[in-house]
Amino acid sequence: MQIIGLVQTALELGLISALTVLALFLSYSMLNICDLSTDGCFTLGATVGAVVAIAGHPYLSIAAAMLAGVCSGFTTAFLQTKMGINSLLAGIIVNTGLYSINIAVMGNSSLLNMNKTETVFTKLKSLLEGTPLSGQYRLLIALIAVVCVIVFLSLFLRTRLGLAIRATGDNPDMVRASSINPVFTSIIGLCIANAFTGLSGCLLAQSQKSVNIDIGTGMVTIALASLLIGRAFMGRGKIPKQAVGAVLGAFVFRLVYTIALRFDLPAYMLKLVSSVIVIIAIAGPYFRTQMPVIRRKLRHRNAAPAGVPGNSGKEVR
Repeated sequence: MQIIGLVQTALELGLISALTVLALFLSYSMLNICDLSTDGCFTLGATVGAVVAIAGHPYLSIAAAMLAGVCSGFTTAFLQTKMGINSLLAGIIVNTGLYSINIAVMGNSSLLNMNKTETVFTKLKSLLEGTPLSGQYRLLIALIAVVCVIVFLSLFLRTRLGLAIRATGDNPDMVRASSINPVFTSIIGLCIANAFTGLSGCLLAQSQKSVNIDIGTGMVTIALASLLIGRAFMGRGKIPKQAVGAVLGAFVFRLVYTIALRFDLPAYMLKLVSSVIVIIAIAGPYFRTQMPVIRRKLRHRNAAPAGVPGNSGKEVR
C-alpha cells in the first residue's frame, strides 16, 4: 500500500508538472527558445488562479491562470522580437519582474491559504462521492488536463500556423523567405506555451490548497530534465510520441524525487537531488553515444600484444 501511495503521489504531481514540460516542449523543442521566465510564469498562474478561486470562481480560475500565462509569454516574446533582447536575457528579465507582480497579485503577501476555498478538485470530489473513483479526483483532473493539451498540440502543430511555428524553430531565414513572419510565429508559440505553464501552476496551487511565492522555483530545471528524460525513453518521432515521452519524463522525475523524500532527507538536500537528476538526464544521452568509443578503446587496450608486434605475442629475449 505504501508503494501504491508513493506511485500515485508521483503520478499526480508528475501529470501536473507535465503541463509545464509540454510548454517547454513547444518553446524549446519546437521554437528552439529556452524560456527562462517559466518559474515566474508558473507562480503567476498559481497566484492568479488562487485569487480568482478564493473570490468564488473555481472554474474561471483556470481560464484566468492561462490568460495570465499568455500575457507573460507575450511580454517575453515582445522583448525578444521587438526590442532586440537576447532570448535568455528576456526570460530572466520577465522572471525577475514577475516576482513583484506575483506579490502584488497575492495582496502584498507571500502566502495564500485555500483550505476553505472551493476549487476544481473539491468540485470533482463532491461529484464523485460514493463512487469507486472518489479517491482519484486529483489524478483524474490532472489526467484530463494533460490529455487535452497533448491532443491540442498534436492537432495544432499539424495546422498551417503550427507548421510555421515548427519551421521557425528549425530555420527562421527559410520561414522569412517563404513570406511568413517569424516574429508572429514566435509570439504565438510563446503565448501558447506559457498558457500551459500558467495552467500547471494553477492546478498545483488548487491541489495543495496553498500558494507560496516560491512555488515555481526551479520549474524550468525540472521541466528541462523531464523533457530530456522523456526523450531518452521515447526518442524522437511524431508529435504525439514526443508529447507522451515528455509526460513520462515528468513522472519518472517526480517518482525519483518522491523516493528521495521517503528517505527522510533534510529539506535543504532536495535541491541537490534535483541537480543530480538533471545532470543524469542531460549527460546520460552523451555518455550513451560515447559508449561504443569507450568499448573500442578498452578492447584495443586489452588486445595489446605482450611482446613486439608481429612476433605472435612472444616475448623478445
